[in-house]
Amino acid sequence: MRFLSLLFVAASTLLPADWKPLFNGKDTTGWTMVGPGRFVVEDGMLKTEGGMGLLYYEREPFGNCTVRVVFKVVSGHGNSGVFIRLPEKPKDPWYGVHNGYEVQIDAEADEWHATGALYSLAKAKTGFQNPRGEWNVMEIELRGQVTRVTLNGTLVNEFRGDQPVPERKQWFEPVRGPRPDIGYVGLQNHDAGSTVYFREVSVRK
Repeated sequence: MRFLSLLFVAASTLLPADWKPLFNGKDTTGWTMVGPGRFVVEDGMLKTEGGMGLLYYEREPFGNCTVRVVFKVVSGHGNSGVFIRLPEKPKDPWYGVHNGYEVQIDAEADEWHATGALYSLAKAKTGFQNPRGEWNVMEIELRGQVTRVTLNGTLVNEFRGDQPVPERKQWFEPVRGPRPDIGYVGLQNHDAGSTVYFREVSVRK
């Protein structure tokens, strides 16, 4: 079963012509970092370092598309995320949490905060992230107000923007409210103890 999973990840990283790479594998051209944390390019991959930070793609917002990231967790709690539906270019690292959706990366959290969840808003099916050190393919489909998250070939979350969500209890949980159909995308660097690599960030309209 593990062999088949590895074959799926390998095949999924061969991009057809209709996918647009947002990360060129060499540097962060087209991206802007906010916050004290940072992303560095190492062996053709984006690597999280330092504290809280948000690296966003500044060249254009996206809607009615699929965002794909290929990532692996190699140390610590492995906490990170993919930001979607950001209405404006962010000025601080928490902007994405409170104004967009964070599609969470965290294999050890509960279903409201685990990989594939819209952080504290829409829970995900768990158990589909590969073990530490192995690559994962996450695809996030944006279709109007519907968000669908697929992890390693399995649909783990589907959320409609007007559906009920849990009450907000902590300051760091997202401010509740509507998100736009079209917005900027970004990646989260969560903390110095989490190291996450991204070898692909692509969009298909």
